[in-house]
Amino acid sequence: MTSSRKHHLKSLMLSIAASMLEAEAAEAEEERNRYMEENCPALSLPESIQELQALCKKLHQRIDAVDEERYDIHAKVTKCNKEIDELKIKVIDLKGKFKKPALKKVRMSADAMLQALLGSKHKVNMDLRANLKQVKKEVKEEEKEAIGDWRKNIEDKAGMGGRKKIFEAEA
Repeated sequence: MTSSRKHHLKSLMLSIAASMLEAEAAEAEEERNRYMEENCPALSLPESIQELQALCKKLHQRIDAVDEERYDIHAKVTKCNKEIDELKIKVIDLKGKFKKPALKKVRMSADAMLQALLGSKHKVNMDLRANLKQVKKEVKEEEKEAIGDWRKNIEDKAGMGGRKKIFEAEA
């Protein structure tokens, strides 16, 4: 299909839609006028005070009746909406299958994830080593003294006398 043909068809569709919208608006206006004529007759204001008071009472009674009707309709609508929600839940339960949303992979550091969960007010730091206690190692001085000079130990153990010292040390 050529672009000119597409453009022509599109313009025809738009013109038909516009005419349908105009007809629908005119029909709604006629419906409104007909309803107003049926339910709201022309108002004729009386000249005396008593007649005016009687008209006001009559109008208040009509307003009360309309409010009651509106309240009843509102109650029916809310009741129907609750029933619809309950039925939807029952249908989902009967199916037994729940749709799992497709999750997207998100690359986020642990700090950024916690900050997103807790909000920007809280400062989150995932440095776990910062929260650990500082323990100082005690240096054993006895071992250093026992080691001493290595040449001296070798000379003491050399020869027959050295073997005797090793034997005595083991026993």
